[in-house]
Amino acid sequence: MRRRTTMVVTGVSALALLTGCGAADMTQQASPFANARGAKTVTLSVQSWVGAQANVAVAQYLLEHELGYRVDTVQVDEVPAWDALSQGRVDAILEDWGHPEQEQRYVEDKKTIARGGDLGVTGHIGWFVPTYFAKEHPDVTDWKNLDKYAEQFRTPESGGKGQLMDGSPSYVTNDKALVKNLKLDYRVVFAGSEAAQITQIKQFAKEKKPFLTYWYTPQWLFEKVPMTEVKLPPYEEGCDADPEKVACAYPVTPLQKYLNADFAKDGGKAARFLENFRWTTEDQNEVSLMIAEQKLRPEEAAKKWADSHESVWRAWLP
Repeated sequence: MRRRTTMVVTGVSALALLTGCGAADMTQQASPFANARGAKTVTLSVQSWVGAQANVAVAQYLLEHELGYRVDTVQVDEVPAWDALSQGRVDAILEDWGHPEQEQRYVEDKKTIARGGDLGVTGHIGWFVPTYFAKEHPDVTDWKNLDKYAEQFRTPESGGKGQLMDGSPSYVTNDKALVKNLKLDYRVVFAGSEAAQITQIKQFAKEKKPFLTYWYTPQWLFEKVPMTEVKLPPYEEGCDADPEKVACAYPVTPLQKYLNADFAKDGGKAARFLENFRWTTEDQNEVSLMIAEQKLRPEEAAKKWADSHESVWRAWLP
């Protein structure tokens, strides 16, 4: 996962055409049409969290139905996705939360990847408590008071400490360092995945139990379980440069799109469309909610959104 900002991920994407491969060989997953000369085909990298799936679903639907392209999708982990994009195995990443090392290597130095512009959605990661608990205990929203509530956040998994719930152990987050460096009486406990984390949050909320969790915006779950952010020490540029010493909040990150450099140059209307693709947090959450909560197939959710937002997407067409 990204170092400066970190996104939790869900289970297998409904959009993924290829599954079951480990991260080590993810760059080998590619459409045979990717970067093919003369082929009117686009290959999109789809990350496994639902907001990213929503981006790809709508882009795929419009590329196919309005511009006549065939769209293939490949599920690739975040860092390998940059390698695949550089190599032309995929044509575009539609939601990136910040990978400075890869950006320097591929955009600035090798120039094999081109910036595709803002997605229009701003991402932020933080620690959250349920709003019903924050209303009863307003001071819990300041990290300095968290130890006061450690006993109430305790679970069998956290032992004698309060529980800070994270997603999967494979995600690179600052949370263990934050607990240590802020000297908090908490233990990071991993739910295993975004889907498992959502299930646990919903269960806590159903029982009106207190909980402290790593979470992020935008995310459709806030509509089902209102949560309030705990204020950590303010983020300043560079405060998270050393992952062992970090003691500040996560930054606010305008999410970015990236295109393979050759595709950006020669990808015609598809490339221009993806550069023009820009929507709001509300748009993304609307589609995400249909996919994750209402269980619509991604293409069904995309069609439903497109049918009611024509004035938005018409502006993206080249």
